Amino acid sequence: MDFKEILFQAKAGDEEAVKQIVEMYQPFIIKNALVNGIFDYDLYQDLMIELLKCIRFFNVME
Repeated sequence: MDFKEILFQAKAGDEEAVKQIVEMYQPFIIKNALVNGIFDYDLYQDLMIELLKCIRFFNVME
């Protein structure tokens, strides 16, 4: 299954698809939640919320 299909399933409410996307992006989010080499849990949560918003509001522009 390609990413686009997973994204459409996640947008439709498939929790397993959301979990797959979160697992894909988690290393990137963790990397960006480091501030001066220290993990900022609040920033991590904010970034996760933004990822979930991106899934929810994803729209194909054709």
